[in-house]
Amino acid sequence: MGSGPFGHAPAGAFVPGMVLIEPYPRRMRGLLDGETIVDSSHGQLVHEPGRLPRCFFPMADVRTDLLVPGPAGVPSAALGESQVWDLRVGDRLVERAAIAYPAPPPEATRVKDHIALYWRALDQWYEEDVLAVAHIRDPYHRVDALPSSRHVRVSLDGVTLAESDKPVVIYETSLVPRWYFAQSDVRVPLEPSDYRSWCAYKGEAGYWSLMVGDTPHVNLAWTYHDPRHDASLAKDRVAFFNERVDVDIDGVREERPGGPWADPDWWRDTTSENDL
Repeated sequence: MGSGPFGHAPAGAFVPGMVLIEPYPRRMRGLLDGETIVDSSHGQLVHEPGRLPRCFFPMADVRTDLLVPGPAGVPSAALGESQVWDLRVGDRLVERAAIAYPAPPPEATRVKDHIALYWRALDQWYEEDVLAVAHIRDPYHRVDALPSSRHVRVSLDGVTLAESDKPVVIYETSLVPRWYFAQSDVRVPLEPSDYRSWCAYKGEAGYWSLMVGDTPHVNLAWTYHDPRHDASLAKDRVAFFNERVDVDIDGVREERPGGPWADPDWWRDTTSENDL
């Protein structure tokens, strides 16, 4: 609708390779050692297949005086040759902190004279005046937390882990529905884990491990103790990975989805496909 990519008045443009470049009017600020490195509401959001969106900011909105040219980066078929930059604030040097495409092809000129800062390169990011975590938020990504009256039972190897007719379900763009249970509806002891993860839309998640018989299941469940607004109904509730448990909804067994969370050791993978 509106100025969306398939709306009646698209604000962005598709370039070869199924890449969408469109304005990102949200004010974004990034800080390092208390110094504002970028402050912009004129970004260009680049959507590319298989990776999180990247936001490119006008050079005028970035403290380019603190950037030090680094090596050439990996060229992009859609955006052209790249230039990588280091960032120096006082005695602190962050290598490979930013990337730019100085001479993009004509169809990608929206990123000319723009630069993207790697998310991990800065200490804090803010969207307007709200602390932003994990990565820049995709305007087409939704998180809807809804109360439900469906009877949901989660089990593993025939052992009931949780059961309720008053769960909260989170529908999140392109992900399977996640069922969140009040802690009083969890039927097995949960052991808190030291592992944490951060979602740009839901916030920081703490994890739980548990035993089924003599078998340990590490980081099988999670909780948002201080969720962001869109996930507030799930506060302090417990969810289990559909990929590794059996979920029965109103007596009907759901098929386990595949994907990375089907691997019991998914949490050991410290690599990131994209940290922009």
